[in-house]
Amino acid sequence: VGADLVAFAEELADAAGRVILRYWRSSAPVAIESKHEAARAITESPVTIADREAEAVMRDLISKKYPSHGIFGEELGQTGLDAEYVWVLDPIDGTKSFITGKPLFGTLIALLRNGRPVLGVIDQCVLKERWVGANGCTKLNGQPVKSRGVDRLADAMLYATTPHMFAAGMEERRFADLRDRVKRPMYGCDCYAYALLASGFNVDLVVEADLGV
Repeated sequence: VGADLVAFAEELADAAGRVILRYWRSSAPVAIESKHEAARAITESPVTIADREAEAVMRDLISKKYPSHGIFGEELGQTGLDAEYVWVLDPIDGTKSFITGKPLFGTLIALLRNGRPVLGVIDQCVLKERWVGANGCTKLNGQPVKSRGVDRLADAMLYATTPHMFAAGMEERRFADLRDRVKRPMYGCDCYAYALLASGFNVDLVVEADLGV
């Protein structure tokens, strides 16, 4: 993917981050609504004005600079999904962390070309950490990083957002079996766990279910 698109993805992250920081740990309560999706293991999830405004500012930038590109947004819907290039936006992955003042949420930005991912961003605007993956390389704040890997499952460090995301029955049993075989299971990072994994920061597995798209 071209350097112009990589730079633009970072512009999107900058714009979203400015919106999010206006609401971060605000003394005034942030308006929170609930989304309900009956088919998911965790049926309720929150959405805030920060989610919607951050997505709106990214969509506006895309529409102005690349009007032929499609957009698949977490909060504000889909348009032009048959386009060659489609941006996938989740303005705040980890809204529960955001509304409780825990800086382990992130803005997720991806670019698909003909349905295949060619660019990805995880941005943590509070900690000022940004992971950009493109053209076979992932960088954290401009420095190349890579996952570490271990030889034995018994030495692996595992993250999942919550054990409650695994549906009763097969999913729950399979996760419990894996959880009991790793060195340490840990919970609560949302997208930040994937960033830690990509960086080789002693995280070896991220196991999730119930991922709404």
